[in-house]
Amino acid sequence: MTTEQHRPWRGVLVATALPLTADLAVDLDAFAEHCAWLVANGCDGVVPNGSLGEYQVLTPEERARVVETAVAAVGGERVMPGVAAYGAAEARRWAEQAREAGCAAVMLLPPNAYRADERSVLAHYAEVARAGLPVVAYNNPVDTKVDLVPELLGRLHGEGLIQGVKEFSGDVRRAYRIAELAPELDLLIGADDVALELAIAGAKGWVAGYPNALPKASVELYRAAAAGDLETALPLYQQLHPLLRWDSRVEFVQAIKLSMDIVGRYGGPCRPPRMPLAPEQEAAVRAATEKAVAAGLA
Repeated sequence: MTTEQHRPWRGVLVATALPLTADLAVDLDAFAEHCAWLVANGCDGVVPNGSLGEYQVLTPEERARVVETAVAAVGGERVMPGVAAYGAAEARRWAEQAREAGCAAVMLLPPNAYRADERSVLAHYAEVARAGLPVVAYNNPVDTKVDLVPELLGRLHGEGLIQGVKEFSGDVRRAYRIAELAPELDLLIGADDVALELAIAGAKGWVAGYPNALPKASVELYRAAAAGDLETALPLYQQLHPLLRWDSRVEFVQAIKLSMDIVGRYGGPCRPPRMPLAPEQEAAVRAATEKAVAAGLA
């Protein structure tokens, strides 16, 4: 556990893949075991119901039980669930559910059913902040088409609505602009293929996908990079980078699940069913994962 217990989003938090059975029911026992395995292998916490958790296609009962299962498995201080929803009132209710389950923070996308303007974004975060838990914003302009630019993040933080941001724009230069505008706002790495660059730039954590398959190597990479130990971090990054860079979020989920299968974890099906990787993509994932296994990184 990170010593910054008042900032539980620091360190390596895993955007958890969600195990499903063959008939696409949520496998809560496998999910609990997976969360515990991640923490046992050095990860600081988990982020259920995020991009890899397929939250949009879970029933309300499933979504709540996923959060409760994670808390029971690793403790609420280690769980920062995504609380994204189409409306601010619903997102606030999910934040309240997270609070009641014992979580210490939540992660929140901006409104994503439309191209929200600044006024709408501010109102959205203000409503969810009413739940009383610290909020980490999730900036994913690629998928949501709403960009939390540094100036807007600075305003959200200045009004006390967010404590951190998972930055998924891929633009490393934003790290320095955010630090200028809101020096107390914690920057979290959101795009895995710029993990080294953002860690060097002062990121306080990494909400990561690939630790689902390779937790020890991912944790070693982040901690070395954050400490400025490039002698350790750079070779690891060079070896893992073929697995970390994906243009499509759907392909990234599939790549992680394939890697999980290869290293002996539960990859399993997705809900809704996703298109498989193209043969050349699958071959690349297999080669990079098997190379990592051979190097003792799994």
